[in-house]
Amino acid sequence: MSRGGVPDWLSRARSGWTWTGASRPPWADDPGPGQESVWDYPRPPRLAPDTRHIIVRDGDHIIAETRRAVRVLETASPPTVYIPRSDVDDDLIQAESGSSLCEWKGPASYWNVVLPDGTRHERVGWSYERPFPEFASIRGYLSFYPARLACAIDGELVTPQPGGFYGGWITSEVIGPFKGAPGSSGW
Repeated sequence: MSRGGVPDWLSRARSGWTWTGASRPPWADDPGPGQESVWDYPRPPRLAPDTRHIIVRDGDHIIAETRRAVRVLETASPPTVYIPRSDVDDDLIQAESGSSLCEWKGPASYWNVVLPDGTRHERVGWSYERPFPEFASIRGYLSFYPARLACAIDGELVTPQPGGFYGGWITSEVIGPFKGAPGSSGW
């Protein structure tokens, strides 16, 4: 059974969230000047073009560099930055087996980074090769885990989202608390 072309299982997953960006919970931090609260981001997530200088590297190896990124803004999570495939060094990435499913974006594919010296970083990036229609504009774009590679926005080194599963990019402009920390599974 489906409603509006969305299978029931997907509709249930999408409706299971308490917080949707309509209001901030009492424990949310108040943003200061020039800051964004992740509790003001919507659910379903919103795509936002980002022309700042984005760079992903491992030491001297630049894996990706762009001024044409897209941020995915979703309630309770720091932005995830997606980089066009044309701005990723194809010689350094390698498709990995396995996948996961986001109830908003669709099935995710994973990527390894393999440096010229043979150093391998397993499953440090992901993409949506067959996203749901609402996220078709990020088809093939890659994002990378800032816990595993050095990611920077306009020179500011990104802090990884807590918990190890999610790949949000925390900078000084974004405040939480953030999903992924202990006790946040229902956010």
